[in-house]
Amino acid sequence: MIDLKRNVTVPGLLEFKRAGIPIAMLTAYDASIARRIDQAGVDCVLVGDSLGNVIQGHSSTLPVTVDDVVYHTHAVARGLERALLVADLPFMSYHDPSTAMESAASLMRAGAGMVKLEGGAPVINIVTSLVGQGIPVCAHLGLTPQHVHRFGGYRVQGREQSTADSLVKDALALQAAGAGLLVVECIPKDLADRVTRALHIPVIGIGAGADVDGQVLVSYDMLGISSARAPKFVRDFLSDGRGVLQALEAYVDAVRQRDFPSPAESYE
Repeated sequence: MIDLKRNVTVPGLLEFKRAGIPIAMLTAYDASIARRIDQAGVDCVLVGDSLGNVIQGHSSTLPVTVDDVVYHTHAVARGLERALLVADLPFMSYHDPSTAMESAASLMRAGAGMVKLEGGAPVINIVTSLVGQGIPVCAHLGLTPQHVHRFGGYRVQGREQSTADSLVKDALALQAAGAGLLVVECIPKDLADRVTRALHIPVIGIGAGADVDGQVLVSYDMLGISSARAPKFVRDFLSDGRGVLQALEAYVDAVRQRDFPSPAESYE
């Protein structure tokens, strides 16, 4: 039996998957929200490069720098006691092993327990290098926002058989390279289920249906305070008059019970 009150570690995430307990993950960018998220029982907190959208007001994550993520990682780390802190490697901060190592080291020194990067085959050597130096890595496949211009916008990925097969192949390769966690974003729920069953590491979904090992949302989205129009996979947990802490607790409960996301909040 997993003690849900003990500190969450990278090896501990595997225990969640083996026990069939869904992992609850949210973004945070400051100590105050991080403290409330931690109190609510969220397992992983992501200092996402989504800060470019929700904090800085940009139309994409591309302007975010390593220094930006380091600043917010320092702040979030001060608000956490139990949750595992994951920090994003921003655009062009991991294009070669040397640069990736320097960027990741800055985030780890700021308080991260794991770093996240986007992409499949082109970043396998980066994952191998980071893991070889003791840096835990969370991979990210599907809709990868740093590649938004290549995709031609924020579109669902993996609907064609060839792209679905390629995504599964990349997921297995990332796992073999040492990634300890995988985020899949905006992919059909059946593909997310296929990936989850194929991997022994946990798979966290965002817009990927309920048949994964956990869920992640941008905290500003699930609290209904983002200025942009929310995607279909977002649920506003603050809309029924709850307080912030109660909304965060409701999110954790919905993830644990697999009540979120619903079929209407998923992609076919």
